[in-house]
Amino acid sequence: MPTQIVESDRAASQTVKAQLALRDLILSGALKPGDRISELSLVDRLGMSRTPIRMALARLEDEGFLEAIPSGGFAVKAFSERDVTDAIELRGTLEGFAARIAAERGVRSPLIKEMKDVLRQIDEIAALPALTVDHFSDYVGLNARFHALLVEAADSPVLRRQIERTLNLPFASPSGFVMVQAMLPEASKILTIAQDHHHCVVRAIEDREGARAEALMREHARLAHRNLQLALGNQGTRGLVPGAVLIRRSAAAALY
Repeated sequence: MPTQIVESDRAASQTVKAQLALRDLILSGALKPGDRISELSLVDRLGMSRTPIRMALARLEDEGFLEAIPSGGFAVKAFSERDVTDAIELRGTLEGFAARIAAERGVRSPLIKEMKDVLRQIDEIAALPALTVDHFSDYVGLNARFHALLVEAADSPVLRRQIERTLNLPFASPSGFVMVQAMLPEASKILTIAQDHHHCVVRAIEDREGARAEALMREHARLAHRNLQLALGNQGTRGLVPGAVLIRRSAAAALY
């Protein structure tokens, strides 16, 4: 393999490593809203050179976690109720569009079969008499797989890119609050509703009901609003919400 390609791959890997490390610092609260960040301050903290850190900062600004400040460097952003709602709603809108065009254009039988197989595995979890954190951990992977298959069913590279970009927004991921949900008394009920949405969407796609498939996925995304509301309103789970420290206190308290 040419040396230039190897060096390029190594640089990209270092950038991703820096990006993930910085995102974790922000979501964990180690870097708080309003904190100023510079390349130099992160060199020692992350033990990395300035180039990947510079690229990582730019990516996190693009994702919405940071904002550039006039004097140089970046500051960690805080998020309002509207920011959180918009991120989730945008994801639901795009996934709804994916479901609609999948239904209208038709989907290959093997892909439908794979979607149903994923749902069967989730059904097995949902049918358990008691759900543990490990069960929800399994559900996170299966849920992510189902949503990925939905995007694949749309067969639109343009739409895929936009959904991938949206999923990087804070609080937009379909699995963003699932692990916190595991700690809530309403956990089983919410999982049952989400799974019913999944099944109904697949049936709508099979029946070529584009409008129904779209509406179902948009409603499905709104379950994330409910999960977040419940988690932030529960004293025992508020601190477990990834990135909760970024949500302004007044917004979190009045999220619904």
